[in-house]
Amino acid sequence: MSLLVVGLSHRTAPVSVLERAALSVDAQAKLLQDTLAAEPAAEAAVLATCNRIELYADVDKFHAGVAELSTLLAQHSGVGLEELTPYLYVHYEDRAVHHLFSVACGLESMVVGEGQILGQIKDSLARAQELHTAGRLTNDLFQQALRVGKRAHSETGIDRAGQSLVTFGLEQLAVGTPVGEWARGKRALVIGAGSMSSLAAATLARAGVAEVVIANRTLERAERLAEILDEQGDTAVTARAVPVDAMADELTRADVVVSCTGATGLVLTAEAVAEAVSGRTAPAGPGVGHGTDASWPLADRADRSAAARRGGAGDDVCPVDLSAMQGATGFSVMGEAAVAGMDAATLEQHAAWVDNATSDRRESRTAVPDPVADAEAIAALAAAAAATGRVPERRGPAAVTAPAHPVVLSLLDLAMPRDIDAAVHRIAGVRLVDIESLAEASADAPMAADVDMVRGIVSAEVAAFGAAQRAAHITPTVVALRTMAADVVASEIARLEGRLPGLDDKQRGEITQAVRRVVDKLLHAPTVRVKQLAAEPGGAGYADALRTLFDLDPETVASVSRADLNDADVTSVQNVKNRGLS
Repeated sequence: MSLLVVGLSHRTAPVSVLERAALSVDAQAKLLQDTLAAEPAAEAAVLATCNRIELYADVDKFHAGVAELSTLLAQHSGVGLEELTPYLYVHYEDRAVHHLFSVACGLESMVVGEGQILGQIKDSLARAQELHTAGRLTNDLFQQALRVGKRAHSETGIDRAGQSLVTFGLEQLAVGTPVGEWARGKRALVIGAGSMSSLAAATLARAGVAEVVIANRTLERAERLAEILDEQGDTAVTARAVPVDAMADELTRADVVVSCTGATGLVLTAEAVAEAVSGRTAPAGPGVGHGTDASWPLADRADRSAAARRGGAGDDVCPVDLSAMQGATGFSVMGEAAVAGMDAATLEQHAAWVDNATSDRRESRTAVPDPVADAEAIAALAAAAAATGRVPERRGPAAVTAPAHPVVLSLLDLAMPRDIDAAVHRIAGVRLVDIESLAEASADAPMAADVDMVRGIVSAEVAAFGAAQRAAHITPTVVALRTMAADVVASEIARLEGRLPGLDDKQRGEITQAVRRVVDKLLHAPTVRVKQLAAEPGGAGYADALRTLFDLDPETVASVSRADLNDADVTSVQNVKNRGLS
């Protein structure tokens, strides 16, 4: 059997695919059970986070294992195999071990060095153990990954190479201002009460916010988190819990919102956010393009859409922030990029505006694409919106620059799939940072020298783990050999007693000990040496050679292999000693 991992992450797949492929806890459990039921797999574990979905399995056939695991991922994620395949990566044997150890150390994280992944690996192992899909290899692998991750954090400064996703996200919201200065006195709303939301609440409290409100579907969990925050002596924050249905009221008072739930749909819509800030959004300042709609509450756009359909459409009813597009070479206010994220009603309004646009308005922009192509793109998008209700957001991640309007509400979305409608970035006075923008912002972050040290630790630990696994692979064969030898000794002593019944106890004992010592000395050197050889790369064949040379019963070896290795080794050795072969 050999270790195989098939998965996808933020490094290989766009956020839109990761969102759709996200697995609920129930889906993870079903995936594990179905993986174990599949022929190539003997044990399995799932590592599912907001940035990655990986299926680990001990398989007996590589190609069949890849095909089966890929198919299972597609089935349980709901993303078709043909669509999912280009984003999948496959690691096998030592490369699979190297990958998990790198993940545990934070080398594969969106923010290098973040420590949240260790808790997620621990949860993955616990889930596999609870469902009885974790075997000897999975237990050894994940427990060692946790030790390697802890070693990396304790022996190097990998924490300096990056920050937790929460801290990094808050820094992006602060736009160059120290987080402590930016957060001081703000009112924060944290949606969710899981591990990431708890970290966000604690981070905000330490940053100096005046109040943290926890909104969660299970009020008891929110209340417990609020109690923990209140009990912390190093902060002066006021913390309280509210039911999720009070979230809309709290949103109107919040200055910063962090959301990380397991919801499969949107928790905060653009309409809800627009309504929450409608009374405090600053008007557009000088230089903002004519007719900017960015500050319109989105809920009001349906009325304007009706006016547009009556033929009164023009610049004054364009639903796109034209100021952000003026002078943008090659950017069309009528193309796909302009309407990404719009709901069907707003898209219809935009189409009406395009239909009524004048030629001189288009000529005022540089390098404007063909209007016919724009119209075709909008028609295709309208069809998509009719089927799904919304055109998928395809905006580029927000750059860390000063916002065009004073920010009155900062939103940090750490969920996958996303909790907050990506279209809120169109609302004046609102700043959104999500997984997509964090990935872009961290892509060019400088790598600390500590990263190289961690890579060295990972390489050494992978070699040690491989040697230990290869050595463990031959242990059942060695135990079976010594058991067979003990049986031979016992049989021959019994035969001797039958042929020489006159032996007294002292003579019988001396003969028995002599035979045992002879057999033990004959077996000692080859068994020690074969364990050493088996620990080396390519040493798996020594176990087969030993079984062939001594004609060992395959079922005896298999029975030892199926048992827990440590218990089986101790028990078998004790049985050998009881039979007279130490």
